[in-house]
Amino acid sequence: MLREQSYLILLALSDGPLHGYGVIKAVAEISEGRVKLGPGTLYGALDRLAGEGLVAVVKEEVVGGRHRRYYDLTGQGRGVLVEETARLSRLAVTAHQRLKLQPGWGT
Repeated sequence: MLREQSYLILLALSDGPLHGYGVIKAVAEISEGRVKLGPGTLYGALDRLAGEGLVAVVKEEVVGGRHRRYYDLTGQGRGVLVEETARLSRLAVTAHQRLKLQPGWGT
């Protein structure tokens, strides 16, 4: 089971490589503005995910005098993302079924 921030970061990278600011923007968009990652949180999470073999640095460049790294999912990272998405989907189905059984819920 992934933490929500980790799941959202992996999901943000599912379309292809992004640099840090791109990941921050994608996570905010995917979460509809609910999750806002700061640089410290993001890079700490990316370092942890890289250490777990789920993401990798695929490109580095200097833009406007600033060092920029691009991250992408590894094969293992994509597999973990698919598994976690399936788990969350099953959980959502169960939640919908249970809520329909409760009077006044989910109407």
